[in-house]
Amino acid sequence: MFIALFVIILTFTIMTNGLFMSSRNISNLLDATGYIAVLAVGMTLVIVIRQIDLSVGFAAGFLGAIAAILLTQAGVSVYITIPIILVLGVVLGMVNGLLVAKIGIPSFVATLAGMLVYRGALLQITEKTGTIIVKDTHFNAIGNGFIPSLFQIQGLHVLSLALGLICIILYVSSEISTRRNKVKYQFEVMSKSIFALKLIFISAIIAYITWILAGYNGFSWTVVIMVLVVLIYHFFTTKTVLGRHIYAVGSNPEAAHLSGISVKKITYIVFGSMGMLSALSGILFTSRLQSATTTAGTLFELDAIAAAYVGGVSSAGGVGKVTGAIIGAIVMASLSSGMNLLGVGISYQYMIRGGVLAAAVIFDVMTRRKGA
Repeated sequence: MFIALFVIILTFTIMTNGLFMSSRNISNLLDATGYIAVLAVGMTLVIVIRQIDLSVGFAAGFLGAIAAILLTQAGVSVYITIPIILVLGVVLGMVNGLLVAKIGIPSFVATLAGMLVYRGALLQITEKTGTIIVKDTHFNAIGNGFIPSLFQIQGLHVLSLALGLICIILYVSSEISTRRNKVKYQFEVMSKSIFALKLIFISAIIAYITWILAGYNGFSWTVVIMVLVVLIYHFFTTKTVLGRHIYAVGSNPEAAHLSGISVKKITYIVFGSMGMLSALSGILFTSRLQSATTTAGTLFELDAIAAAYVGGVSSAGGVGKVTGAIIGAIVMASLSSGMNLLGVGISYQYMIRGGVLAAAVIFDVMTRRKGA
C-alpha cells in the first residue's frame, strides 16, 4: 500500500503540475482524513474479529452534537466535555458488544439498528436549530489549529521536523525489532536488501511529507492525534497479550475459546474501543466544521470500512494492521483530492473509488487462495 500511495502521489503531482503536493493541499488532505482514519483503526480490529460495525458514522455525528451542546448550551469546559464524550462513546460501543457477544445478535443487524437509533437521535437534538455553532476556540483548534513552533529555521517549523524524525526513528526501530523476533523464532522474513529498501522508502515518504508540512504551518493537531492513535493501537495490537488474543479470536474463534481466551470479553473490548474512536471521530469532525449538523456522520462507516479493506484487513478475520488502515484512509483521501484538483466529475469519482475498493478485496482473496 505504501507503493500504491507513492504511485498515486506521483501520478497526481505530475497531472496537476505539482499542485497536489503543495503544502496547503497536503495539510488539508491529512486534516480531512483524520476523522475517517481514526474510525478505520477501530474498524480494522472489528473486522479482524470477523464482525462489522455500521453504527460508527452516526454515532460519531451524534456524539459530536452532544459535545457541541455541552460546550454551547450547558457551558461545560472543553477539558471536561472531551472525556465525557469519550466515555459515552465507550458505553455506546459496549452496548453493541453486549448485543453481539451476550445476546448473540449478528453484528450487521445489531449495528444497523444502532445506526438508525443514532441517526434519529442526531435529528432529534438538532431539530430546533438545525446547526449548532461552536465558538469555543480551544475545541475548534483540535480540527483547525496547528502545533506551536518553538522556533523556525528558514521558515521551517522545527517542532514539526522533530516530530517527523521521532516518527521515523520509532518506525525503523519497531520494524527492526519485529524482524529480530521473527528470525529468533525461525519465521520467514524478507531478505536484508529488500528489508533495507523498505525502511528507506517508507522513511523517505514520512520525511518528505514532514518537510512539506514544516514549510507551511507545521503539523495540525488533527495529524498529531491521528499519529498518536496509530502508535497506541499499533503497540496495543503487536506488543500486548490482549492484542494477540484479538487476532487469535479473529483467526479461529473456536480454537481461541478452547485455549482459554474469552471470546465474549474480546468482543466487548473491541466494540468498546470502536465506540471510543467513534466519539473521537465525532470530536474531530465537529471541531473541524466548528459546528454540529444534522448530516454529520453520513457515510462515515462506509469510508472507514473501505479504508480498512484497502489497508489490508482480511474479510476472513485474523489479518490486518492498524498502520495499514491509516494508509488505506490516506489512499482513498488522496484519490478524492487528486480527482477534485483535476476536475473529475463526482460520478466518476465514486466509480473509481469503488474500483479501488474492489481491487483491494480481490487482492486479499487471491492472496489467501494462493497461500492455501
